[in-house]
Amino acid sequence: MRTKTFAAAALLAAASLTLTACGSGNDSDKPVAVVSEQAGTEKAATVLDKPFEKPDLVLTDTQGKKYDLRKETEGKPTLIYFGYTHCPDVCPSTMSNIAVAKKQLPKAEQDELRVVFVTTDPDRDKPAELGKWLKGIDPQFIGLTGDFPTIQAGARTLGISIDPPRKDKNGKIISEHGTQVIAFSPKTDGGYVLYGEDATVDDYTKDLPKIAKGENP
Repeated sequence: MRTKTFAAAALLAAASLTLTACGSGNDSDKPVAVVSEQAGTEKAATVLDKPFEKPDLVLTDTQGKKYDLRKETEGKPTLIYFGYTHCPDVCPSTMSNIAVAKKQLPKAEQDELRVVFVTTDPDRDKPAELGKWLKGIDPQFIGLTGDFPTIQAGARTLGISIDPPRKDKNGKIISEHGTQVIAFSPKTDGGYVLYGEDATVDDYTKDLPKIAKGENP
C-alpha cells in the first residue's frame, strides 16, 4: 500500500472536471484528506486514512421537521451527497445508482442504511418538492434543506465546495457544487470512503455490503 496526502480541493477538482450545471466553485479553505490507495489499481472508492467528522448539521427534512444529522444517523451506515433537484445530470444519476445498488442489500441492511441528500438550492428545494423528487428515486432516502450558509458550511467540513445558485447565460438557475458521495462508518461515524461522480451502479453494489458493516470496500 502507498499513502498519499491530497488537499480536498484537489480531490474536488478531479471529481468535477466533466460537470456542466453541476460543478464546483473555488474554495481553498478545505481540510486535508489523507488517502490510501494500492499501486496499480483504479477503484471507485477512495478510502481516507483520516476520516471526515460527520457535519454538525440541524436542517429540515421533507416532512418539515427538524433533522439533527449526527443524532439521527448515529451508529448507522450513512451516505451523504450535496446536490439539487433541478440538476439535469449528475445528481439524479448518482442518486439512482445508489438506489439500484441499495436494493441488492438484504432488507435489514436496506433499512439500516441512511442515504442523505442535502440540497444546494434551498430556495427552490422546499421540503415538499424535495420529498416528491426523492420519492421517485427511493422513498427511504432522506432529503434535507435549510438556509444556504448553514448548508455551505456543513459541506465545507467534508471538503465539498458549493457556490450560491446563479443564473447562467440563458437565464437558467444552476447550482455549482462538488459531486462527492461520502460514506460514514456505523462503527465510528467517521466519513472514511469517498466516491466521485464516475462511480457506477456496479461499484456501489459491490461496496455497499461492506460499508453497511463499516468495512473498507
